[in-house]
Amino acid sequence: MINIMDHNDKIIRKSTAREYAEAAVIAILLALFIRTFVVQAFKIPSGSMKPTLLIGDHLLVNKFIYGVKIPFIDKYILKFNTPSKGDIIVFKFPKDEKKDYIKRIIGTEGDEIEIKKGFLYINGEQIQEKYFDKYRDHETNEIKNRYVEFLYGVEHYILGQDQKQEHFGPITVPANAVFAMGDNRDNSLDSRSWGFVSTRKIKGKALIIYWSSWPNWKRIFHLIK
Repeated sequence: MINIMDHNDKIIRKSTAREYAEAAVIAILLALFIRTFVVQAFKIPSGSMKPTLLIGDHLLVNKFIYGVKIPFIDKYILKFNTPSKGDIIVFKFPKDEKKDYIKRIIGTEGDEIEIKKGFLYINGEQIQEKYFDKYRDHETNEIKNRYVEFLYGVEHYILGQDQKQEHFGPITVPANAVFAMGDNRDNSLDSRSWGFVSTRKIKGKALIIYWSSWPNWKRIFHLIK
């Protein structure tokens, strides 16, 4: 004699298990879609973007803002916005594309970049900066000067020394590329060292800090600019 109740219980269990499995698959596919095309989490490993980004900051990067790319071949199928001066971007490191770097765009296609006595010039025009205060680096305990840099409408902090001796360029940004630098100007390996960043290799624009490993509560949910 067949036990109808046991038979129904098995059907219910199979149906429930199938629903959970389908929900899990959908959740995984959705997460992969979001990570590939919309937003991705990154962690800051170095101090090259101080004081804007600190070691241990966890941030979200908007991968949708510049367009939609075919994964693995870095080819745009839709373009929405052009990377602009002042944007903080995550990109594939030109010397080793397995690594992700984060820097600020200083120059775009056609711009002439030059540094004279530590001051930045774009297309022959000196980019204005203003002394703000003394900044203590909590990792190294160094005291540095913090300046406000006025980069084509984007006001942000940079770090530098009293004596500015650096000379670089002039150099012109080629087509479909950007020139990127760290905000910690004296302690950043960037386009001054390894060249331009192809716009195809840009993964996205830094959006927001969602966690800071101090923990520094004032930095959590802080918009990045």
